[in-house]
Amino acid sequence: MTTATDLLALDAAAQDLLFRTARTANAFTDEPVTDEQLRAILELVKWGPTAMNSQPLRIIAVRSPEARERLVANMAEGNKAKTAAAPLTLIVAADAAFHEHLPVVFPIKEGARDALEASPGRPAMARLNTAIQLGYLIVGIRAAGLAAGPMGGFDAAGVKRDFLAGTDQEAIAVVNIGRPGPDAWHDRLPRLEHDQVVTTV
Repeated sequence: MTTATDLLALDAAAQDLLFRTARTANAFTDEPVTDEQLRAILELVKWGPTAMNSQPLRIIAVRSPEARERLVANMAEGNKAKTAAAPLTLIVAADAAFHEHLPVVFPIKEGARDALEASPGRPAMARLNTAIQLGYLIVGIRAAGLAAGPMGGFDAAGVKRDFLAGTDQEAIAVVNIGRPGPDAWHDRLPRLEHDQVVTTV
């Protein structure tokens, strides 16, 4: 009998690694996440599609104790301790100046950069496509055998002031990364079923 697992190109172990047994982690071991691991993750996930190949995602890898302290000060109370303890934390930002790269990354449309220069919808386009890339990033972290703890609970204005001042970038998430610790997660929560999500017309 053919199952849903059988209908996918990835084998069952890869499906589990990326989705079924993968979890959002709230605690990590002290094993470091290396620059080489982060580079490998980004080399994989950069191939995910974005509108006009815009690729507005920008990342600040928070490694130094001083930077970690500044970031923790901007986190919501419930996110402070786990951010302070994570092996690596990323600030995921949307770059509204993504259009500056369009002559290189989207050369098939002449004038795309200039058309978007004056577009009032450009920041929203940056945020949406960065959110899409954030999804790729989480899956890429799992593909590296690590766990991700994405968070939206932070002072966006404070992160802008302390890390992104003078740029067109806006933080949309903070992501802790590492090997999950023994108390990394809560019980698995339910997911909606196909018929609750899909309407065929």
